[in-house]
Amino acid sequence: MNAPLVSVVMPAYNAQAYIRSAVLSVLSQTYTSWELVIVDDCSTDGTAALIDSLAAADERIRVIHASTNAGVAAARNAAIAAARGSHVAFLDSDDGWHESKLERQMQHMEDTGARVCYAPYDRVGDDGRLLSRVRPPAHVSYAQMLRSNYIGNLTGIYDRSLGDAAFRKVGHEDYVFWLEMVRRAGGASCVPGDQALAYYLVRDGSVSADKWRAARWQWRIYRDVAQLGWLSSSQHMCHYAWQAVMKRVV
Repeated sequence: MNAPLVSVVMPAYNAQAYIRSAVLSVLSQTYTSWELVIVDDCSTDGTAALIDSLAAADERIRVIHASTNAGVAAARNAAIAAARGSHVAFLDSDDGWHESKLERQMQHMEDTGARVCYAPYDRVGDDGRLLSRVRPPAHVSYAQMLRSNYIGNLTGIYDRSLGDAAFRKVGHEDYVFWLEMVRRAGGASCVPGDQALAYYLVRDGSVSADKWRAARWQWRIYRDVAQLGWLSSSQHMCHYAWQAVMKRVV
């Protein structure tokens, strides 16, 4: 029996300096039934030529060149629309995977019947220094996801029997996406063990480093996306703030 095909979604914009490393981490996977769909969002550096050369060297890599610069949400949606696999995973152009990442997650999904799966990961700085270890709970429900995003986008995989959700052009688009997928699946399951299966790069000046902006986005998600009342939103914000602190404790 052929192994299920995993479509790996990778948006790219002016990523010439680091996308090769991200692609190599996919190429090094011990699970070999994958395709990598890279969407170049009208880069102005050498990203387009670089990813074209990488695709020419491995037929499992496909490149889509966007006609207009539309942002990361639109790039991911374009890649999902073009995906051929039964499962979809995500990796941004400046992050990386441990070589056993896909194999361990796909085996865990087969063993447990989970249709949404995630994994532990590490947050690292530009210099490679470990900033924090993110070790999420073994299982999360929709109610738990409202309190905090336990699914690092670079570790998430979903079974397409759930249907494809769209990334919305809002702050915390990753969180909104996984919130919806967990709601559809009725829960999500984490690969057991303490080993980091992915590496999230925290760059100076990155959007994710703006804590106040992130908090405002989170509030709007509670009010506009989840449609919670003011009191419930306030209670969830308290949980969100506490979990945000705890996630970053090494």
